[in-house]
Amino acid sequence: MAAFGGLFDEDATFVNRFGHYVQGIDEIVALHAPIHETIYRDSTLENELIDVAHLADGAAVIHFWSRLAAGAAHPAGPHEVDTLILAVLTRRNEIWRIRALENVTITNPRTGEPVLRS
Repeated sequence: MAAFGGLFDEDATFVNRFGHYVQGIDEIVALHAPIHETIYRDSTLENELIDVAHLADGAAVIHFWSRLAAGAAHPAGPHEVDTLILAVLTRRNEIWRIRALENVTITNPRTGEPVLRS
């Protein structure tokens, strides 16, 4: 979780795939630590960059796909979930960090059921 927290700017905001909004590294880590110690303790993430839009010197917006492969520790058992992530990155002292991130679960708009992208 320390390495995860190091990806973020001190005042970063994070919206998880369930719409929970938090601000600041401590709150971002506190949101993630309990689930990564329990139901996601044997899960993996695979990310694929979609695009990078440079807004100005030291500011960019990125989009990427993220596939969560939950393991046996998850109450629903092993399964996969795809999300689309939008992040705003800023550079300070030559270090890029996430200033804002929003994670959206890919779902069927008619049923709300999660779907995997092809």
